[in-house]
Amino acid sequence: MQTATHEILDIEAIRRDFPILDQVVNGRQLVYFDNAATTQKPLPVLHALTRYYEGYNANIHRGIHTLAEKATSAFEASRRAIQQFLNAAHVEEIIFTYGTTDGINLVAQTYGRRFLKEGDEIIITTMEHHSNIVPWQMLCEEKGCVLKVIPIDDNGDLILEEYEKLLSERTKFVSAVHVSNAMGTINPVKFLIEKAHAVGAKVLIDGAQASSHIDIDVQALDADFYVFSAHKLYGPTGMGVLYGKRDMLNAMPPWRGGGEMIKEVTFEKTTYNDLPYKFEAGTPNIADVIAVYAALEYIETLGKKKIADYEHSLLEYATEALESIEGLRIIGQSAEKISVVSFVLDGIHHQDTGVILDQQGIAVRTGHHCTQPLMRRFNLTGTTRASFAVYNTKEEIDRLVQGLLRVKKMML
Repeated sequence: MQTATHEILDIEAIRRDFPILDQVVNGRQLVYFDNAATTQKPLPVLHALTRYYEGYNANIHRGIHTLAEKATSAFEASRRAIQQFLNAAHVEEIIFTYGTTDGINLVAQTYGRRFLKEGDEIIITTMEHHSNIVPWQMLCEEKGCVLKVIPIDDNGDLILEEYEKLLSERTKFVSAVHVSNAMGTINPVKFLIEKAHAVGAKVLIDGAQASSHIDIDVQALDADFYVFSAHKLYGPTGMGVLYGKRDMLNAMPPWRGGGEMIKEVTFEKTTYNDLPYKFEAGTPNIADVIAVYAALEYIETLGKKKIADYEHSLLEYATEALESIEGLRIIGQSAEKISVVSFVLDGIHHQDTGVILDQQGIAVRTGHHCTQPLMRRFNLTGTTRASFAVYNTKEEIDRLVQGLLRVKKMML
């Protein structure tokens, strides 16, 4: 299967689509293994940004001149593309945000404030990113809700029996990550949603890490809300998506006030706009929204399954290679993972590991990965994380292994 994938995907040609990879860092050819933080951007995305600013830079929706109409058309084309990407039932269920964090906060501050009350329970998981912890803590402090946490086992998998024990008629909301950014664990989100719905709770899924690796069908999942960021799927930074079921979004109050989210304003009363614009106040991130279309088109051209198969081959290769290093321990050994390997080296601080690898031109992420509660679960302050994308190679993984052997030689 791996050979067939190599034949289908021309990795060298793909690498040429990402000009940032063709550079020397600290005297060595760059190896970029920080894709879980942000992926690099292919030429079609860069060109889409340039075309907008050079050719039809204008504000959208309110102008009647040619440039404004062209910008509006391209902006809304991205909304329709994202609808298809998620298989949402209605285009107005796609709300543009500034990222995953922004989408979670929007739901917490609108749905949460309106519908949750003192004593209601919110369930999250041990492996959540801080952006899916802090907004719910803030809501609990304000409303008197109770935050509960699904534990994980030593492999980094959710203990589903404990989740079922947490559920009750008091459970009103569940917010869970689809894929762990720190370990790569793929959570059984359809199961989480079904169990939550059975007790009448609503569910938000954080798809920041899943969006570039897994086919997402929000209707099949029956997710009430789904959020992700463009910059983790080869798109621009500062642009994200909130999907919400139409009836849910209609029931929620606006979050930000200003232009675009209104129908009519008087000093006595304001009437709000229809979906999706009710939640899109002010001038949006027009260029980056437009460029998302190019990112999704690029992924579709390569084929998401082909990308996933190739990345899985990298994960398998890296896991075997890294486990051969004495004193290295991988954190997160789930049978269901995306292409993320998080590890510690006995006796060596993760920050030292990252610095020495950078000196060799290898970019990895070190630290707690905005998952401090998860790190505490494993009695760690942080890990070194290598995360792979479609433009990475096994030869680069070999360089990582050699780099880690050098780390050991220097530090031990």
